Amino acid sequence: MANATTVRMTTRRPPILLSDSDHGILLGLAASAARRNPDAARLLLEEADRADLVPAGRLPPDVVALGSHVTFTDVAAGTTRRVQLVMPAEADIGQGRISILSLVGAGLIGLRAGQSIDWPVQDGRLRRLRVDAVMAG
Repeated sequence: MANATTVRMTTRRPPILLSDSDHGILLGLAASAARRNPDAARLLLEEADRADLVPAGRLPPDVVALGSHVTFTDVAAGTTRRVQLVMPAEADIGQGRISILSLVGAGLIGLRAGQSIDWPVQDGRLRRLRVDAVMAG
């Protein structure tokens, strides 16, 4: 079953863009979180591995980066949220700050406004996340 899910996800993952500095941070976080949160760490590594990299100063402003404020829609649920993507120690869901190591955070990183991704949620189902707007942190 996991293979079918992986195949479906691979065909629905749009191209992503990361700054070289965010890429290094993501690799370090994923490695350190592999025991505590193996699913999110694995997904984060997969995203980091497939990303196109640019120098931090050349990342377009409409790309989700660490520190970005993101408005996104869960297409199936029809819900829209505005969050800031932060380091794990800064996460506070009540304040709208989600960790890059959360499943949603790992799914949003590197996407541009207008892009969607089919991404797993806690129960293993896929949901489509669409980035509606990105504002710098």
